Amino acid sequence: MSQNSTLQRGLNTRHIRFLALGSAIGTGLFYGSATAIKMAGPSVLLAYIVAGIAIYIVMRALGEMAVQNPVSGSFSHYASQYIGPLAGFTTGWTYVFEMIIVALADVTAFGIYMGFWYPDVPRWIWILSLIMFLGAINLIHVKVFGELEFWLSIVKVSAIVAMILGGIGLMFYGFHADHSSVVPGIQNLWIYDGFMPHGIAGLVACLSVVVFAFGGIEIIGITAGESQDPKTTLPKAINAVPVRILLFYVLTIFVLMSIFPWNQIGSQGSPFVQIFENLGIQSAATILNIVVITAAVSAINSDVFGAGRMLYGMANRGQAPRVFQKLSRNGVPWMTVVVMAGVLLIGVVLNYLIPENVFMIIASIATFATVWVWLMILLSQVAMRRQLSTAEIKALDFPVIGWPYAPAFAIGFMVFILVMMGYFPDSRPAIYVGITWLVLLMIAYRIWVKPQQNSGKQNNSIPQNIEIES
Repeated sequence: MSQNSTLQRGLNTRHIRFLALGSAIGTGLFYGSATAIKMAGPSVLLAYIVAGIAIYIVMRALGEMAVQNPVSGSFSHYASQYIGPLAGFTTGWTYVFEMIIVALADVTAFGIYMGFWYPDVPRWIWILSLIMFLGAINLIHVKVFGELEFWLSIVKVSAIVAMILGGIGLMFYGFHADHSSVVPGIQNLWIYDGFMPHGIAGLVACLSVVVFAFGGIEIIGITAGESQDPKTTLPKAINAVPVRILLFYVLTIFVLMSIFPWNQIGSQGSPFVQIFENLGIQSAATILNIVVITAAVSAINSDVFGAGRMLYGMANRGQAPRVFQKLSRNGVPWMTVVVMAGVLLIGVVLNYLIPENVFMIIASIATFATVWVWLMILLSQVAMRRQLSTAEIKALDFPVIGWPYAPAFAIGFMVFILVMMGYFPDSRPAIYVGITWLVLLMIAYRIWVKPQQNSGKQNNSIPQNIEIES
């Protein structure tokens, strides 16, 4: 192991695009979409469109900073540089915590999915095997990681495309199960209590679920330090991925609600299984299990990568333990991978000890963390613009769209989501946990980080009398 190595720029445009797809398309689409549909009915399509636009603005704001200054740690670094060290510290650690929580949930889900085929094998064996496998992949080389994530994402994307095409076939060519009395068609979007059956309140209530489904796309910024050509690959990935994710989500849910009455989706198992069964595919449950296993592995893989690179970047700035700075000869921050694997192992034990309802409340912090990170990205970009001269702004290679109105809209949207989460009882615990988390981070910053930074500044300001021998 070497501490003097640097991160290797082994990720190309293909890797980065599918890394973001793999991180953002997962459980939120395969299962979470049914919850959003129940809340808002067909009007959930509007929620996905509005949220998708806001998140695209977030990605453009991140892209403006990442192309200007591609570094490890990305948005935590930008928050530290343009807002202040405390902002960077809270943003970075909140993102790491989000990745850990999501990874814990996905690791648990993986064990359950494998039980579908091997019910007699203890769940911990599958979980341990997966953690060891992904740990090894993340330790080899970033290019190996990128290739694995590419192929895992291909499986998920192919399944979604197959479902969309199959659904369109059901809608327009009348292929449907004989026992089904529902006629597939666009009319199903409004004939069951209207397009907005629960009114504006239902539409607003589903926004937090919808926003969480897009969580993970910000990992594009994390790849900046290992991208082969950041000025080319990052703009291409940012411009392509948000639009594709928006199309995947909107098209998939549009097809779902056109085939089935919206109030029946998810009531008889997964919507994906329902569509495949209506196409006459008897092994629908097996196909879905392969897809969700792939989704879980892909998500855990990207979570380990994202959290590890964030910790590495923060360690370089003195905001995380210095041990996370250590790199292998291949340029991989190996200690962060080891720690993440250890945390996941502890999490497996906790899943058996903590009651399920309590664990779900804790997991809801991921929604708060996602919105908080996006908000800090937007505020960092605004702060950066204020520090640049007119000439420097004109020279930006990848400026944010619609300045200043688009970022203002996105900032207002994120604040609105946080307010709505506090308003609705189901999501209110996430706000309580999130605020507590931020307060603890502020205390930790005051106790451990700020004194070290102050002492470092004092040491740098002490004049050194050096005698030079002639």
